[in-house]
Amino acid sequence: MKAAQIVSHRKFDIVDVDTPDISSDPQGTVLVKSYQSAICGSDMPLFDLKHPEGSYPLSLGRSIHECIGTIASSNSNRFDVGDMVLSIPREFGLSEYFVSNESVTVPLPDKSIHSYEMDHILMSQPLGTVIWACRKLGNLLHQDTVIIGQGPMGLLFSHMLSNLGVSTIIAVDQLDYRLSISKQMRATHVINSKKENPVEIVKDITNGKMADLVVEMVGHQTETINDCLDLVKRGGTILAFGVPDDNNYNFRYGDFFRQNIHLISTVGPEELKDYPLAMDFIVQGRINVSPIITHHLPFTEVQCGFDLFSDRQDEAIKVVLDFD
Repeated sequence: MKAAQIVSHRKFDIVDVDTPDISSDPQGTVLVKSYQSAICGSDMPLFDLKHPEGSYPLSLGRSIHECIGTIASSNSNRFDVGDMVLSIPREFGLSEYFVSNESVTVPLPDKSIHSYEMDHILMSQPLGTVIWACRKLGNLLHQDTVIIGQGPMGLLFSHMLSNLGVSTIIAVDQLDYRLSISKQMRATHVINSKKENPVEIVKDITNGKMADLVVEMVGHQTETINDCLDLVKRGGTILAFGVPDDNNYNFRYGDFFRQNIHLISTVGPEELKDYPLAMDFIVQGRINVSPIITHHLPFTEVQCGFDLFSDRQDEAIKVVLDFD
């Protein structure tokens, strides 16, 4: 089979390797033939960050995790060969086949009952993580919200909050093309934080109250979590969604403490619960994911895909890799 491998800083090669044999793997193991994968912001550190020279090449197929495909071999009582599934790779996903487990594998909706595009269903993986985060927030009716970061996850979060009955969804980003998609994903207001002052605008929108909920979707740096403190009301909530690259943050703890702010962290989903609900939202039309899917490329052009996503070329938001 073919697999992608990072061989140096920001450089992929396509290599030929043996297809995994799961015949002696534990009960519940499945082998999935890849159909489509999508690039996520959490895949970027392995690609973007410089690793010690001796560590290259990195492990095969790292680090894609948003994958759909067909069961090619099964040690599971839940899945048969030929079943179409969404599944999280055990070790690597940038390959024509990957090993997974039934505990992180979900059957796709029955096409004889539901009509859908496969790349839309692929978005159930990131949407499932948004659903998991929203399960931590309780009742959101009538709330004023701010979402810092309008990459793919921030855009899905905008649409999700709209479904949950918030009063305002204020989308903040530094790229105008993302903010134009924010409006399609049901943001009620957009702010380009490079050109405008988010604090003053949020104060005006909320009549001085500030936001009930601020969601940090950027990650990979330590500044924006502190920006949230300026946008949230006293007694409000900050949801930390963006993936951290640093263990230690220079956090304004005094402001957080004195304003009685709630801080909630969130990572990952409950796969067998949140992915099926995400699929339901998509096939029933309750969430439209089509505006965020901007590019399709053959898997063998993974280098181009990661360059597009990392460098925000050609107004890329969600890049899908096709294996067939």
